[in-house]
Amino acid sequence: MQYLRSLIYVIQVYIAMAVLGISFTPWALLSKRGALVACKLYARYAMWSARWMIGLKVEVRGTVPTGEVLIAAKHQSFFDVLIIFAALPHAKFIMKRELLWTPFIGLYAKRLGCIPVDRGRKGASIARMVRDVAAEFEDPGQLTIYPQGTRVAPGDYKPYKGGTAILYRGTGYTCVPVATNVGLFWPKTGILRKPGTAVVEFLDPILPGVPREAFMAQLEEVIETRSDALMREVQLG
Repeated sequence: MQYLRSLIYVIQVYIAMAVLGISFTPWALLSKRGALVACKLYARYAMWSARWMIGLKVEVRGTVPTGEVLIAAKHQSFFDVLIIFAALPHAKFIMKRELLWTPFIGLYAKRLGCIPVDRGRKGASIARMVRDVAAEFEDPGQLTIYPQGTRVAPGDYKPYKGGTAILYRGTGYTCVPVATNVGLFWPKTGILRKPGTAVVEFLDPILPGVPREAFMAQLEEVIETRSDALMREVQLG
């Protein structure tokens, strides 16, 4: 039964993306605010419908930043993207360049000021990412990056990449780490969505000026430690 509920949820949430994407396109093309409103509405709808269709609730913990900061978040599934986007006033994501060609997502990502990167050309992509971020400085927001570069299922490990440290140093922003347990309920692949409480937690900020190696070590430790703790909460009931 939960699989069937999950299937219905997935189908309707993508239909909602298409409906909202088409409906808001004229406003989004004319104004970045139109894109922001559309994406906020979609994220909130996806979370609201998840609550009553599949029993998946959302909890946001910690102090949500409102100024210009660098958000470095644990990434386990598409759902943590939606929760973070809904929580922040104006999140701008570092994203895979291939997503620019995805219907609706590409258009709205451009209008929101998201920064595409080519993961296949590491040196060139990092240099271009820094230039693109500099070009977006006049448009305030919370620059959001996934330090591991991809979704990582609970229990798996992927190393933290240096692009986060480059942005931290290049922007001079305070960095706010973010932990999550979302992957326990909304897996990286597959249809089944499990009931429970998906938590995204904004952790204590890392102020500017920490040396690169110390910054990366601290970032990984706090995100992984807190994410593991959030997942243990679920497993211990």
